[in-house]
Amino acid sequence: MTAFQRFLTARSRPAVIVACLLTVALVGAADYRTGYEISFSIFYLVAVSAATWYIGPGFGLFISVLSVVCWLLGDLAAGAKYSTRFVPGWNAVIALAFYFVMVRLLVALRMLHDRLERMVKQRTAALTEEMAKRETLERELLEVGERERRRIGHDLHDSLCQHLTGTALAGQVLVDKLEAKGWPEAADASRVVLLVEDGITLARNLARGLAPVELEDGGLMDALRELAKSVSELFKVRCTFGAPEFVPIDDAAASIHLFRITQEAVSNAIKHGHAKRIFIVLSIGAAGVELTIIDDGSGIPDPLPATRGMGLHIMRHRSAIIGASFDIRRITLGTRIKCTLPVLDTAATP
Repeated sequence: MTAFQRFLTARSRPAVIVACLLTVALVGAADYRTGYEISFSIFYLVAVSAATWYIGPGFGLFISVLSVVCWLLGDLAAGAKYSTRFVPGWNAVIALAFYFVMVRLLVALRMLHDRLERMVKQRTAALTEEMAKRETLERELLEVGERERRRIGHDLHDSLCQHLTGTALAGQVLVDKLEAKGWPEAADASRVVLLVEDGITLARNLARGLAPVELEDGGLMDALRELAKSVSELFKVRCTFGAPEFVPIDDAAASIHLFRITQEAVSNAIKHGHAKRIFIVLSIGAAGVELTIIDDGSGIPDPLPATRGMGLHIMRHRSAIIGASFDIRRITLGTRIKCTLPVLDTAATP
């Protein structure tokens, strides 16, 4: 857009009208000054175009007629001589027809421009609505998945774990009876009880992994601490959790997403990075709640490949859903993942 167009766009209709009239007057004065031998008829198109585009075809036609009149008067005042009166009349008709054609073309172009602009606005609104619907659907799908996980976790804890506990107690009663009678099968029964107790531990760990975060304050911190402990026991790596201060998060959904991001990051560090040490830190920074996972593995490729894994995509997506920023980068030894939740629901308390 030219400076003249920006000037016209920024001003009101009266200002545009005045600008067009002044343009015709200036071009007419220049045409008079240079004499009748040099034609300035093409420069009147600036005012004609502006009048048609910003005001309308009626004002464009008026400026066209005014431009032809100024052009003829300027040439006559400059001393133009014609053999007959037909010559200036013919020149005026030709110039006026040229201006009228330009007005017609500009009107058609403006109509096309307005139609395209409306179509773009409608399409943009439709795309915005579609994106909002997709985001809502994705959020609902994740929430449904989390609710189902929690339900399965609670069922494991409340039904399977209780059933196995009862089985272990019954087995222990059997061991006591066999030992009382001095039968050697008591040792075998005792090993069965130990296996059932191991099953109880596994079931509780599964239940804790499926439903890790409780709604009360500190639930995320407790869940991350338990995650670090279970990862250390299961995978024989050094996984530690640290929090320099109490970090309350009242939003259960945000807590769940942060926990799942940590789970995925730890899993990737062990599976792909072959890390031996993993550090999980939850703190409060200047930008909000900061979740940082650092490992000493082989590190992510730098730059990331175009076909990066689904796990990284899921972590980014979970961060976006709760409005958090997500950053992953290669460090000197390993990888650092940082997720920052910008809004704290509750002020930190000692």
